[in-house]
Amino acid sequence: MHKGAAFVHSQKMFDWDDLKYFLAVAQGGSTIAAGKSLGVNQSTVHRRLNELEKRIQRKLVTRETSGYRLTEYGVELLPFAERCQAAVLELQRHIQDKTRDLTGIIRVTCPEPLVARIMKSQLLERFNARHPNLKIEFVSSDRYLDLSKGEADVAFRSGDTEDELIGRKIAESLWAVYASHDYIFRNGRLNQLDELTNHPVVAFDETLSTHRALTWLKDVAPQANFVSRHNSVLGLVSAIKSGIGIGPLPTALGDAESELIRLIGPIPELTRNWRMLVHPDLRRTPRVAALFDFIIDESALLKSIFTG
Repeated sequence: MHKGAAFVHSQKMFDWDDLKYFLAVAQGGSTIAAGKSLGVNQSTVHRRLNELEKRIQRKLVTRETSGYRLTEYGVELLPFAERCQAAVLELQRHIQDKTRDLTGIIRVTCPEPLVARIMKSQLLERFNARHPNLKIEFVSSDRYLDLSKGEADVAFRSGDTEDELIGRKIAESLWAVYASHDYIFRNGRLNQLDELTNHPVVAFDETLSTHRALTWLKDVAPQANFVSRHNSVLGLVSAIKSGIGIGPLPTALGDAESELIRLIGPIPELTRNWRMLVHPDLRRTPRVAALFDFIIDESALLKSIFTG
């Protein structure tokens, strides 16, 4: 019982690095040849080979006048050792390729207001410190860019996404109803949603007819008085700040404006997830994988940028 326990303990102490000395002797036929192939002296090869045999408690080679010959157990172990060597070499190649490929540009698309918030944060500086040879380039557009066509590498998006894209949640997209201080001074506060019909409303125009903020407004206030319509979130922010009316905004933008007051919200019906998305063909490329890993580590900062 005690002897068996000692054998198990010796197996746990197995040093994988010793296998390369066994392989070198098996391939070279002598400790001299093995030493030359490994760039070490003969005594080092002999010592490491002896250590391996002690750990596994079996003889692997026998010394003859012509050199070293594998024992029956050594012949049995050889193919396993060769597979281990192949796996290690493959791992080394992968690491080298990953290091070598961590250069170039990652083209990122996200709503324009968030680009400004990202640029004002420390996010890019932190990424550049970790990956000095990688550069993030923002691609802004009024429409969703097609990642499958290479219009961008990575997208930050909220709400429904294309089925073929993969990614992970990075924050929540929250919306609330806002008004300017001047508007409230002149017209009073909105206290509950059924009072929306008593206030002029700022909203998206019909080019964004499927946007959840507009469909929600039409549902809760079908008789709403739309006094200003826009095709961008920045247009909504500007109009509400001007005092012309009230309207829904992302909390990340509305809460950041000192001229605005949150009246109601966050509104559950408008809550969605922010996701970092990529086409499956790009997910495991070194550049994109590096960005994904970084974003995971910076989740707290991302939440403050995208949610407020």
